[in-house]
Amino acid sequence: MSLLPPPLSLYVHMPWCVRKCPYCDFNSHGVRGTPEYAAYVDTLLADLDADLRDFGAAVHGRTVETVFFGGGTPSLFSPELVGRFLDGARERLPFAPGAEVTLETNPGTVEHGRFDGYLAAGVNRISFGVQSFDDDKLRRLGRIHSANDAAHAVREAQDAGIDNINIDLMYALPEQSLAGALDDVARAVALAPAHVSHYQLTLEPNTAFAANPPPLPDDDAAWAIQEACEARLAEAGYGQYEVSAYARPGRRCAHNLNYWRFGDYLGVGAGAHGKISDASGVRRRWKTRLPAAYLAIAGQPARIGGDSLVAAADLPFEYMLNALRLIDGVPATDFAERTGLPREAIASSIEACVARGWLEASPGILKATALGQRFLNDVIEAFMP
Repeated sequence: MSLLPPPLSLYVHMPWCVRKCPYCDFNSHGVRGTPEYAAYVDTLLADLDADLRDFGAAVHGRTVETVFFGGGTPSLFSPELVGRFLDGARERLPFAPGAEVTLETNPGTVEHGRFDGYLAAGVNRISFGVQSFDDDKLRRLGRIHSANDAAHAVREAQDAGIDNINIDLMYALPEQSLAGALDDVARAVALAPAHVSHYQLTLEPNTAFAANPPPLPDDDAAWAIQEACEARLAEAGYGQYEVSAYARPGRRCAHNLNYWRFGDYLGVGAGAHGKISDASGVRRRWKTRLPAAYLAIAGQPARIGGDSLVAAADLPFEYMLNALRLIDGVPATDFAERTGLPREAIASSIEACVARGWLEASPGILKATALGQRFLNDVIEAFMP
């Protein structure tokens, strides 16, 4: 297996939030007492040091193209602490000029610091977890901000000089109508963000909503909402480039594009996942989930919750799980470059999907058709071992 090193990103997991939402299955933990934010940043850097030692030549000399602070609510960390981590990371790894640095934040005033401070610290992209501009829907989702809080926070960030802003919206919310979903899109677009993430609420295992499901729109109603909102976003100048991602020209999320194109990423933080390509193949590593345990074993081998080489038989599925989410697809040559496998490894699956009208027939690109996008899970399953 021969792999060309793909672009490298850095994912940083900040696990605390003010209150865990009933739909959330991320590794997030409601704040109890006063978390050790400063100690956590030191632990992140120790984790990064240890990963750099472990991966050695696989990461040495490679440039970080993007950084993403996810959570939890990363903006519970002050701008000074975010800056401390970024300064430390730059001392350890070269950053590309103009590297995209994203910070997730929630709109409530208790959940973010000063946006001009984050900008000075090196953050140049803010992603707001708005989810809805309907106060009733926000209450049902367990959010602690209001629609007015969300609009104010976005404008505050813009006034601070941050012009690369994403708004997260969910649709098919409890008892949501088509008109209500379209109103959410209209109110988001009125704030003129650079990017909108628009994704369906799903009931994930081990969440409060899974245990006690709210009344959600059925599949046909959800599909009608998705199509209508896609059209409204397109009218407003937001081009869809991934299943749930829409952007103004030149404002696609570089970090997420690296995921979808099967790029590499170091993952530091409690529960963070990473993927690194080296001479042995594609390796996935994830960290221990509980923040207290992660803090207690700073930089030590026990911080690793798991580490495994992706089996060659699983690589086609893992690659397609990401790449086929992109509306424009990916060059067919990328498959071999990112997995080390010949195109023949997926030839029969491609042929079957083309015959069903799920994939484009072009030999130079791997791209789902409009029908394939609607039945994307079935398309991806065709590449399972």
